[in-house]
Amino acid sequence: QVQLVEAGGGMVQAGGSLRLSCAASESIFSIPVMRWYRQAPGKQRDWVAIITNRGSTNYADSVKGRFTISRDNAKNTVYLQMNSLKPEDTGAYYCNAKGGTYDYWGQGTQVTVSS
Repeated sequence: QVQLVEAGGGMVQAGGSLRLSCAASESIFSIPVMRWYRQAPGKQRDWVAIITNRGSTNYADSVKGRFTISRDNAKNTVYLQMNSLKPEDTGAYYCNAKGGTYDYWGQGTQVTVSS
């Protein structure tokens, strides 16, 4: 089973920036896709960004142009750089590793953006 550990969440003012990290227990180049999701209290968990083991990326419309997903294969780590943060970005952010036979999640890291 792939273990995922998120870090980097915190409290920030609107317009500020944070960088989240997701450290995996095995080589990320063997994982077909890695994704970031977020979930506000009482709401569904929404997809925000994806990166494949071939380097392709995509983003939800709500974060496009502000967030950047990247990976460091040597560190087995995926990052989410979040700029121009808005109060509606507030939520628990989760890292997801998905393959043909598995779908694993980290424990989450809290991001709170004040207005």
